[in-house]
Amino acid sequence: MQSEKNPQDKFKPHFQKAFYHPRYWGVWLGVGAMAAMAYVSPALRDPFLGGLGRLAGKLAKGARRRARINLLYCMPELSLAEREKIIDDMFAAAPQSMVLMAELACRGSAKVLERVTWHNQEIVNELYAQERNIIFLVPHGWALDIPAMLMAADGHPMAAMFHNQKNLLTDYLWNRVRLRFGGRMHARNDGIKPFISSVRQGYWGYYLPDEDHGAEHSEFVDFFATYKATLPAIGRLMKVCRAEIVPLFPVYNGTTHRLDIFIRPPMYDLPDADDATIARRMNEEVELLVAPNPEQYTWILKLLKTRRPGEQEPYTRDELFPK
Repeated sequence: MQSEKNPQDKFKPHFQKAFYHPRYWGVWLGVGAMAAMAYVSPALRDPFLGGLGRLAGKLAKGARRRARINLLYCMPELSLAEREKIIDDMFAAAPQSMVLMAELACRGSAKVLERVTWHNQEIVNELYAQERNIIFLVPHGWALDIPAMLMAADGHPMAAMFHNQKNLLTDYLWNRVRLRFGGRMHARNDGIKPFISSVRQGYWGYYLPDEDHGAEHSEFVDFFATYKATLPAIGRLMKVCRAEIVPLFPVYNGTTHRLDIFIRPPMYDLPDADDATIARRMNEEVELLVAPNPEQYTWILKLLKTRRPGEQEPYTRDELFPK
């Protein structure tokens, strides 16, 4: 693993000489292309990136099939054509958001902030004025990391948990970009205690509520039109971190070339709730944030992998969509 640990158990990306090996040249080429695109006007690059993303979405059979299955389960009321449009738009939004992140990393926050609109930012400002600890509940979106980077650039220390990428160079570069303006990254392999420690020290936490962690500690609760195994950890985090839970979701518009960051009121109804209620409230916030802009969500993930006993995993159902 290309990391070092400091006394606070935070992750520190560490460069390796092995990254010069030819097996990593493809990654360097891709990163170089993204860095170059970061200096191109969004009005020119976004149509190109959108077309490139749509083409990639046609060729990425496995990822497209997962997105089709997720949307079939979650939004069966939509027609096939409507769901396919969401998927095409999702693949278009992916490279547009990634290059925006590259622009932020390469060029700093000033130019990007000119194209950012914060919705309900007064919620965070008020909690900050009250010196409250904050954990942002952030669904998986393509522009996921950008709000945290912008807040870090504005002087607010951020803390987040992450999974290591299989490709060591990709993992190194991605986390270097995430930490461009400071903050702490905590590897999930190290457990949740380092993240809790950071939040209690005043770092603003960044928590992803929609990962599938299996059935053992999860609750099966409604998620859009289906259900999902949901880990109700946010209830415990709220108590042990003495933090307010604030839902947040970024939306990048490839037509206007602007990023909208939507913030919802703190989840004040969690302290006395049971695990099933907490899990359902988490999913409800995801639905409220994602539904207006479903193309921004990473539908390619195996969101619905864990099912109730006796029910087949959706992604193994060959009759749904041919592999």
